Amino acid sequence: MDNQQKTPKKKRGFNLWWKVGVVALFAGLVGGGIAYGVGYLIDNGYATSSSTAVPKGSNKSGGTKVNENKVTGSTQSTKAFKSVKAAVVSVVNLQAQSSSTGSLGIYGTTDSSSSSSSSSSSSLEASSEGSGVIYKKDGNTAYIVTNNHVVSGSSALEVILSNGKKLSATIVGTDSTTDLAVIKINSSDVTTIASFGNSNQIEAGQDVLAIGSPLGSEYATSVTKGIISAKKRTVQVQDNSGNTTANASVIQTDAAINPGNSGGPLVNMAGQVIGINSMKLSSDDDGTSVEGMGFSIPSNEVVSVINQLVKNGKITRPALGIELVSLDNVSAAQQKSILKLPTSVNKGIVVMKILSPSSAGNAGLQKYDVITEMDGTKITSEATLKDVLYKHKVGDSVSVKYYRDGQLKSATIKLSESTALLSSDSSSE
Repeated sequence: MDNQQKTPKKKRGFNLWWKVGVVALFAGLVGGGIAYGVGYLIDNGYATSSSTAVPKGSNKSGGTKVNENKVTGSTQSTKAFKSVKAAVVSVVNLQAQSSSTGSLGIYGTTDSSSSSSSSSSSSLEASSEGSGVIYKKDGNTAYIVTNNHVVSGSSALEVILSNGKKLSATIVGTDSTTDLAVIKINSSDVTTIASFGNSNQIEAGQDVLAIGSPLGSEYATSVTKGIISAKKRTVQVQDNSGNTTANASVIQTDAAINPGNSGGPLVNMAGQVIGINSMKLSSDDDGTSVEGMGFSIPSNEVVSVINQLVKNGKITRPALGIELVSLDNVSAAQQKSILKLPTSVNKGIVVMKILSPSSAGNAGLQKYDVITEMDGTKITSEATLKDVLYKHKVGDSVSVKYYRDGQLKSATIKLSESTALLSSDSSSE
């Protein structure tokens, strides 16, 4: 989780799948002191009668002083923050911007006829910003985990360390399904790497910190504190068209997560990374404003994915070898005339194309078959299909039930390696 102008306004790296509202910061200035007659004070907008005696001699010294801070030493929060803050970075997504120069026409536009005096060029501009955390140092290379949507579409990447130093970064591998990516930088300036804690051992109510660059690198290494609101929460993943493509199991927290925090760590009080911040809910389907609902990818899943990305540069997942569309996107008339479905069937996945090669095709499935069950689980959407499918490995066999011309059939499919997304209207599995 864009229109490009010659001088684009920076977008803050954040999840492109969820409805994420733009977060505005409001600063209120209330109060001042105005005396009317004797003994009235306006403090923070409240008028009160003043009857406090003035200490003797206070007129000479001003009557107040700075006292010794009664809160001394480091708390668990400050210790945790200090232990990991130098490993948290800003990630800047740079994209090419085209520009042209030449002689100006009478209306101030470039005169295309003066080809000898005009030229075009492209430059890299900051398109969006997010966060990341350095988790591994190997020789001259340091590895950073961030969100896939933070680096997506980039022509180049820039990493800003916690000390402000800027470094070029390159992509090691990305995975849009989990919204994770690994990038690498030169390790010569890296002083701290973060460690991962076991996300299966967290509990609701535990204190956590969210660290990152909310609203961009000008607020780099900002820290907010909250609790784990839910250890495991299932949220829907949506594509750019608003279609639900998967279900994600995430950690819910009330620590403030804002645009730009994407890819930054969720940290426990021992300074361990237990999640990678990826999204927030800013409003519900009715438009009601929502506060304190942020979500992080659990560290156990993060570690599994990034290890594969470093090793292979990609994630290998099983596939059916079909191009599909949700039955929800098929009109009732077409469900009856083309798919010939019984009226009792209103959920499932429609096979729109048999790919080549295709494990589903090898098992006898055809175009316009409607898959309604896999491994005993009802398939109600593309998300539920992926939930079942991704529990398996390439080479596993799965049982499916499907409708063809109104008749319920069954098959066993030996899973092949996943194929890439083919179009914006349908996806391949």
